[in-house]
Amino acid sequence: VALCGSYVAIQAELEVLVLKLEATTERTATEEPSESLKCADFPEDQGDFLLVPKHQELLGDRAKDCDIPVNVEQTGLEDGRHYTAFYVLFRRFTPEFFQGCSVEEMQLHSLQLYPMFTSKQSVSVDEPACMFCFFSLPTAGHLYSLRGGVEHLSAYQYPEKVLQAVLTDHLLQVITKNALQSFTVRCAAVAARVEDPYIDTTMKACPPCSLEVCALRMQLFIGLRSVCAYGRHVILLSSADTETPEETERHTQRRGLELKEHNMLTGIFLAVGIDPATTPALESLLSRPFLSKRWAISSPKETRAVGHGWNLYVVDTVPPLTLYQEMVEYSQRYAENNPQGLSLRHLLGEAHLLLRSCLLESSERQQGGEGARKMAAQMHREELEEAFRQNCAQLGDSFSRGSQKDCHLALPYYRMSRLSVTEVMSRNRPLPGCPHSYGPGFLFYLKHYLLEETDQILCQEDADEVTSIFSQSEPSMLVSVCASPCMMNVDPAATLQMLQHLEDTSGVSVALTITMATMMLRLGNMARYTELMERHAEMLLVYGFIEEPRLLLHGGGGDKHTEVCPTALARQLADSQPGLLVAGMVALHENSKVQLEQADHIFKELGCENTLQVDLWEAMLMASSQDAVIQELLFRLASVYIDRLTASESPTKHKSLKSADDLISSCSHYGALYPWLTVLNPVQISSYQHWEALHKLQSLLCGPSLSVGSVAPLLESLSEETLWGFSLHLLCATRRGHYGRSIEQLLDRCPQAIIAYANHQLQDKHMALWWQKLLPELCNRTRAAAHNSILLGALKETLVVVAMETSPTEFLELIPDDGTASYFLPHLLTCSQRHLLA
Repeated sequence: VALCGSYVAIQAELEVLVLKLEATTERTATEEPSESLKCADFPEDQGDFLLVPKHQELLGDRAKDCDIPVNVEQTGLEDGRHYTAFYVLFRRFTPEFFQGCSVEEMQLHSLQLYPMFTSKQSVSVDEPACMFCFFSLPTAGHLYSLRGGVEHLSAYQYPEKVLQAVLTDHLLQVITKNALQSFTVRCAAVAARVEDPYIDTTMKACPPCSLEVCALRMQLFIGLRSVCAYGRHVILLSSADTETPEETERHTQRRGLELKEHNMLTGIFLAVGIDPATTPALESLLSRPFLSKRWAISSPKETRAVGHGWNLYVVDTVPPLTLYQEMVEYSQRYAENNPQGLSLRHLLGEAHLLLRSCLLESSERQQGGEGARKMAAQMHREELEEAFRQNCAQLGDSFSRGSQKDCHLALPYYRMSRLSVTEVMSRNRPLPGCPHSYGPGFLFYLKHYLLEETDQILCQEDADEVTSIFSQSEPSMLVSVCASPCMMNVDPAATLQMLQHLEDTSGVSVALTITMATMMLRLGNMARYTELMERHAEMLLVYGFIEEPRLLLHGGGGDKHTEVCPTALARQLADSQPGLLVAGMVALHENSKVQLEQADHIFKELGCENTLQVDLWEAMLMASSQDAVIQELLFRLASVYIDRLTASESPTKHKSLKSADDLISSCSHYGALYPWLTVLNPVQISSYQHWEALHKLQSLLCGPSLSVGSVAPLLESLSEETLWGFSLHLLCATRRGHYGRSIEQLLDRCPQAIIAYANHQLQDKHMALWWQKLLPELCNRTRAAAHNSILLGALKETLVVVAMETSPTEFLELIPDDGTASYFLPHLLTCSQRHLLA
């Protein structure tokens, strides 16, 4: 039995069962094992025969189907906790009689549960990050990972019969009768993935857990019997006893019995018509004494009075860094013979996992050490990290020139090595025999380096080398390469020649034309720049920006927190073609190439906060279909329009790209101005910008999308003394449904607009307000000002509508009883005639 944490492993002759105990607060019902399973012996009449079990492997929940009952007994010392046993792993082996071992020797040994902690957890925690189970047969060993899903990691095939094995962080140590052998283990690969679930990405990498194991060392001894490990030491126990003449005679007698048994069984097969000599497998099977237990089992040796003694060895294993240096030396020999060989990559992978396990171990030491020990552990860790970076660089070199299948792994290994792009380029220059041959892994690394935003800007020499590499290997990538912020120092004249050659061979493309124009801009050739930009229509140029956004900005993408900055081309467009710049930014936003906040930052960097930035918002509002973005833009634009109406400083000379009429006709969020607003709007206003801001704000308030409640607090800063200011407040009150108060305010401030207001607003379900609110108000006001022609005209218009919409009885009830009924009688007559006709 092996115990570790909450795991229990049980080993029989040819079976291994691993359980996990979990504490619960509720008592679980226990099951008594069935009587048929309690007895492990065979019936008497079958005692001479060995029943061969069927090979079986059950992982995880399936292990409970192994038909081995396990019960948890309560001892009364559990502090009220109850434990439940969960099956984790079951493995049953079939004896392999053709491996040079007898039946009795084909038994499992060296069962071991091995925990492993990561650098993110302390060894004091109850559960380790990883748990491994190892067990071995004389001819093969097996390593399983138990946490996070049971997985068979490695199978060890021994070159000769193994007596015992012990698992450590770095190696598996096994002993045969005359040798100590060391094999590699895959525990570090599992621990690395548990520590960082995102390790197999473009940022990090680790050799797979399925990497084939190999033997690293062998040391000869005589008569080894037992092995155990402590830290970096392997303790061996050996005995050099030799056989006595009595044992030799006993073995001779045993061989005679085996021969007799062989002859007897051969006769039986011949009697039933089977000739074992014609079947090699059957002949080989009969050569093994496995059918009779009594004949196969040797009699116990007698205790001798005098022995040859025992030897105890303490072997110091090679320090990991020393072993790593040896691996590096071997890898250099491999590289000389076959730089792309699998053996070289395998050896570098072994070295990588060795260093990973050492780094995990050094993390534990740093957590537990103090003072000088902690400083020593820190220095040791720094050496390990330097070796680790060196190994990552070697793996990057291996994958950079490797096959297309694994070339992508060059990128994470080069990143983990912390080499600069210049250093990586120097390690991947073409061989003398192939001057234009670059490995696919190196090109993959270089493309990702250039496509991802980075603060590292290449010097001119390196930037020119990069363009030369891609012009030879992948000319189609030149546009993306030139648009990278890393390439700001590239020679524009030399790059133009490459781009012109690409255009001559591949044809004209919009993104290529814009890239050439950018190089002309850097050279200061404005005439040629203008000619290139005028080669395509504005909409096609926008498509070019969508294809390569970095022509306009550096940064961006899906993360709104990524810093962005405008390119030299964007600065030029802000001055010469602002409409194209705005259209390009809108297209990038709609294609998720840039976020709204990042676009704002671009225009602030360009110094266009209150000019082109507002044009951008208006254009985005026309194009966007995202409700959250629409509401944000509506609020921003309403705020800007209000600020422009209240601004005391002189207006700018900038003319908006879209006028109010343009927005009303092309954007559904801008509504047509209500007819009664034409009466309230002033004919003469201080400036064109002021007039545009007023009409755009009124149009937003007339539209269906702007939430009045969100902008009402902003409108409080607008005075109602001016007629246009009053119109905005009246619009808000009307949108909120305050028609009664709006009628009163309009009669007070501008009665000539009341009929236009009523004709537009008092319709359908609000029609009753004509005679419930407007008619009484007009009657009261004309009674006080009988000579007011505006009020009298409004009253007549109101009576015409009331006579058309009410019955004679209802109209009669509306006539005031102050002696002015004669004024209403003609309208009452009209109402009656209409009613009779109906």
